[in-house]
Amino acid sequence: METTKVALFKGKKIRKTISNNEWWFVIEDVIAVLTDSAQPAGYIKDMRRRDPELAKGWGQIATPLPIETVGGKQNVSCANIEGIFRIIQSIPSPKAEPFKRWLAKVGYERVQEIENPELATKRTRMLYKLKGYSEDWIEKRMRGIAIREELTDEWKKREAREQKDYEILTAEISKATFGITPVEYKKLKGLKRENLRDHMNDFELIFTMLGERATTEIHRTEDSKGVEKLKNDAKAGGDIAGGARKQLERRLGRSVVSGKNFLQKPQSKKSLQK
Repeated sequence: METTKVALFKGKKIRKTISNNEWWFVIEDVIAVLTDSAQPAGYIKDMRRRDPELAKGWGQIATPLPIETVGGKQNVSCANIEGIFRIIQSIPSPKAEPFKRWLAKVGYERVQEIENPELATKRTRMLYKLKGYSEDWIEKRMRGIAIREELTDEWKKREAREQKDYEILTAEISKATFGITPVEYKKLKGLKRENLRDHMNDFELIFTMLGERATTEIHRTEDSKGVEKLKNDAKAGGDIAGGARKQLERRLGRSVVSGKNFLQKPQSKKSLQK
């Protein structure tokens, strides 16, 4: 389950993730934006040396969270908005004031989205539309997100609480549905940090949804508990989607699993690449 997002501040990327219902930002990304430092990690060390009070409370400010990197998901030091404001106090940068306003806006938007989840849905739809995705594709993607969230909620209730557990279960569904894991799928499509599902075509999204929805229903019907039982269910749910995929492939005479992706060939307004 990928949770890392990329925010833009004046054209520069800042990775962020949600933890305990609030945004956490990668500290090195923030430092790089505010200082133009080519070595933000070194700048952080110097900053903590200059500000003893900051260094004293660093353990309360910086929290390692799983973030997508070029080398895969890794624990990276992040801070919430309060922590970032404290860090900014130690940075003599003319960029700090507009950055503070930007952070405040991001925080306010997140509060609004928690109180009214429909706002988050509308914002996501708009972002996909601005990137050039078709309305039909966006509808499937949004439905897929809802199905995925429903599934992970079941996993959480049924004793799969670690990020690693989610990754293992997701891989089981993917292997049974498509014959490859999400990691292998991303390699096939030439992706690195990008979200795999944002680069799936209609059929890939549909069979992904089928595998995950079937798995959710199996969990509920059998009242599954524990990671091992959930793995068996995940394979069973994926097998259902995989069987449907294979039937379609035999009829079409071609594979549904595709190396094509949105980066290589943007959609037209009316259709998605097949």
